Amino acid sequence: MVEPWFEAASCSLDDFRAIVEQPVDPADYPHAARVEQGVVMYAAADVQGHADDRSLQAEIAMALDRGPGLVAFAGAVDPAIVDAATTEFAAIIEDERGTRRDVGDHFAPAGANDRAWNALEKLALRNPDVFVDYYSNEMIALASLSWLGPNYQVTSQVNIVNPGGQAQEPHRDYHLGFMEDAEAEQYPPHIHRLSPLLTLQGAVAHCDMPLDSGPTMYLPHSQKYEPGYLAWRRDDFKEYFAQHHAQLPLGKGDAMFFNPAVFHGAGTNTTADVHRMANLLQVSTAFGRAMEDIDRRAMIRSIYPSLLAKLDLGADRAGLDRAVAACAEGYAFPGDLDVDQPVDGLAPRSDAAIVRQALDERKNSSQLAEQLKEPTP
Repeated sequence: MVEPWFEAASCSLDDFRAIVEQPVDPADYPHAARVEQGVVMYAAADVQGHADDRSLQAEIAMALDRGPGLVAFAGAVDPAIVDAATTEFAAIIEDERGTRRDVGDHFAPAGANDRAWNALEKLALRNPDVFVDYYSNEMIALASLSWLGPNYQVTSQVNIVNPGGQAQEPHRDYHLGFMEDAEAEQYPPHIHRLSPLLTLQGAVAHCDMPLDSGPTMYLPHSQKYEPGYLAWRRDDFKEYFAQHHAQLPLGKGDAMFFNPAVFHGAGTNTTADVHRMANLLQVSTAFGRAMEDIDRRAMIRSIYPSLLAKLDLGADRAGLDRAVAACAEGYAFPGDLDVDQPVDGLAPRSDAAIVRQALDERKNSSQLAEQLKEPTP
């Protein structure tokens, strides 16, 4: 039977409820510490050192796909590393405060929050040591590998929801989530099923986030409603979300990751003094298009001396490789095959592979630039 295109007018709240009103069985997630409000909760200390464990990766992937769609890691990032990054992010936001004319946001009133776009590149250029420490993190890599496999591409936007900041509308995220209904309706159903597989959403808490500070609201299992990219703007779905969403407090350094098709939105900050800061991570498959246009070569030039110095001081090599993965282009395509011909295989080497080999061989920055075929300064 021919499958009809999805339409907003045909979305059924009853069908949606039948999907989302189901429990999560903790027995399905043996590596997890517990299930709380529909989120599969891991203690980072319990899974540290197991980022390459296929059974753990498969468990996380199942949670994000066929399970509730959300996982969290308590204590994912060392608070001291979080604080160091927070200092840099706050300085970036302050530096930009007086230079921007138009301040936009995706799903909140323009100017209501403080935001730093492309915080990934800005942190790498501003403080390479802090960047490497931050993105050496195993939990970020574990979640990304589990959902996307190798050669993923990290982007990051820092968001501060100030006291009094209002909740976002419930929504889905990039790609189809950034389209109006009329545009999303033009895509066939299999693209609606594909879109969530291209991206992993995440957030690292940069402060303690009690419920009254408005941490993310979410609706477990909602990623499994296939026409959902056309449903989240409907009033009946918004009302249902308002009445049935879950909301989990987070501590500084905790990280939550979720399928981008999960209905979610930042909550209202009713506190008088909590400036709720999160580093919002959007990780893209090597086979897709990341949201932000990032100068990854500039990031490599900035952090490579730090990588070398940390390696010489005995830093964990696996952690440094995770920092490289968050920085360098991990996929060989698109490329200029007149310049980078696939001599030793089906594809030329990626920038990430070149950087990792340069670290193995202790090449200096000029030698790395030559391998990357960059102009000599």
